[in-house]
Amino acid sequence: ALLSPIEAYDTVLFSVHVVQHMLLTMAAAPLLAMGAPVTLALRAAGAKPRRRIVRVLHSPPVRVLGHPLVAWVLFTLSLYALYFSPLFDLSLRRPFVHDLVHLHFLAAGLLFWWPVVGVDPTRWRLPHIARLLFVFLMVPFHAFLGVAIMNSGRLLAPSLATFRRSWGPAPLADQQAGGAILWGAGDLVAIGAVL
Repeated sequence: ALLSPIEAYDTVLFSVHVVQHMLLTMAAAPLLAMGAPVTLALRAAGAKPRRRIVRVLHSPPVRVLGHPLVAWVLFTLSLYALYFSPLFDLSLRRPFVHDLVHLHFLAAGLLFWWPVVGVDPTRWRLPHIARLLFVFLMVPFHAFLGVAIMNSGRLLAPSLATFRRSWGPAPLADQQAGGAILWGAGDLVAIGAVL
């Protein structure tokens, strides 16, 4: 998502931008969660770093952020907050802000997928039926966002009109394709996770 041709075109085509964010939140995050990174870090660390890791994991901020409801809200509403605010245009114009958005999406994705597919021990382990509901309730919000972008008659950010290229679809058509990708790919990943 960040070190491939996808990254090279993320500020050229909105549809590629959407694919990049989908890869971070819906592919990289659950795969990382399934890799048990906390367990690996605790096994690989010495005694002093291990104590620090445990202290951080048991800290109040991590307890709050790790709560499934907080994670669900962050994951589900982050895309709305980005695409329907001036932050989106700023992220297209400022690479540092864009990098922070990537970091946020990966972190929000990890928080969301951790109670669903995470292997590491957690105090918020959800029973299977709650996991299904957790993912299933995200689907309409994700789909609505994709449909809203796909059916929009205006660009989400002024910077989309200034993307320099002599090929590909017009900026509005590209944005609408990105909305369709967000809708379709998001629903497919969610249905796969539910299955």
